[in-house]
Amino acid sequence: MSKSARNRNNRSKNALTARQVPWGGIAFFTVIGLVAVVAIGYAFLQSRSSASAESASISGLVKKDGLGRDHTTQAVKYATSPPMGGDHDPVWQNCDARVYDRPLRDENAVHSLEHGAVWITYRPGLPADQLARLKTKVSSTDYTLMSPYPALDAPIALTAWGRQVKLQNAADERVDAFLRAFVKGPQTPEPGASCGGAKDAP
Repeated sequence: MSKSARNRNNRSKNALTARQVPWGGIAFFTVIGLVAVVAIGYAFLQSRSSASAESASISGLVKKDGLGRDHTTQAVKYATSPPMGGDHDPVWQNCDARVYDRPLRDENAVHSLEHGAVWITYRPGLPADQLARLKTKVSSTDYTLMSPYPALDAPIALTAWGRQVKLQNAADERVDAFLRAFVKGPQTPEPGASCGGAKDAP
């Protein structure tokens, strides 16, 4: 067989065995992926902006930014009571919808706030019906914890990282507004970090 005939034969075989790149399929799935990314990003931004709008409508809300985040096993002197953030213990207080019947160590609870938890504290002696109402809220809301706080200067305080509101009554509509705005809210340094598997005792 001549060289030219062999070349033609090889080209013919190559044409039969060559795999075509499925450009149509690649383009289709690329577009689908881009649409999904845009949709997820848009939903994320919408949830953040709605949380910001909600927080703006909470009267009496106290904000504190620029809080330290170092780990320490030492006692920390906090500027607010309960603390709204700052340096804290390396071990967080379990905050997966936990109701504690004794006061917690501030330094462990602050670590929970860093993960996106809302800490509901109450002054001992809060009426039983109000206490039951708060327990129901916490028991049905992940990334929350609740405990008595003897030094509290109001009947109830709701605290998230850098955000706090103090209330006179558990029926106050700001309880729900605060939870919607600040459970893993936009101010959280580590939203969604673990809320379980750490310190379980007060």
